[in-house]
Amino acid sequence: QLQLVESGGGLVQAGGSLRLSCAASGRTFNNYAVGWFRQAPGKDREFVAGLSRSGGITYYAEFAKGRFTISRDNANHLQMNSLKPEDTAVYYCAALSAQFPPRRLYDYDYWGQGTQVTVSS
Repeated sequence: QLQLVESGGGLVQAGGSLRLSCAASGRTFNNYAVGWFRQAPGKDREFVAGLSRSGGITYYAEFAKGRFTISRDNANHLQMNSLKPEDTAVYYCAALSAQFPPRRLYDYDYWGQGTQVTVSS
């Protein structure tokens, strides 16, 4: 069983940066594709970014391109720059035993508890 724990959320002003991390309890991400999702109040959970199992291929939602970067070392990270108030949401890390990260949240087997990101204007 893979347990995921996110960290790094918080309150930041517009234009600022945050780095989210996702740790896998007792495991490494070497056997999993990973995705980051977010859910704003009253909205559906949406795909933000994904990283292939190899760690060599990245995927981004249009709104994330050029501002967010997904990466992996011993944990999985989402670097978020030039943050906007509309980026305010709970951010979730998810994983599945596959080569590539799907954009559909229902394809994922493992989820973290989420971390709140609030961007003030």
